[in-house]
Amino acid sequence: MEATVAERGQITLPKAVRDALGLTKGTLLKVELDGSRIVLRKSVDDAISRARGRFALDGFESPEAAVRATGEPSKS
Repeated sequence: MEATVAERGQITLPKAVRDALGLTKGTLLKVELDGSRIVLRKSVDDAISRARGRFALDGFESPEAAVRATGEPSKS
């Protein structure tokens, strides 16, 4: 897989990578240098974040729709 550096130094991670790690808008990534390699690590601070992206949401249009279906109150 490849990603191109844009004018402002931004890159877009391939969708397969974002999906595999459960990366969504606002996800914090730690950036490290390992010699000439750039290492991105997902900042994980709780069990829910660690599980995100690992389970299919068959029949739901979004994670929010799945949560609504459980009847749990919204945090918003």
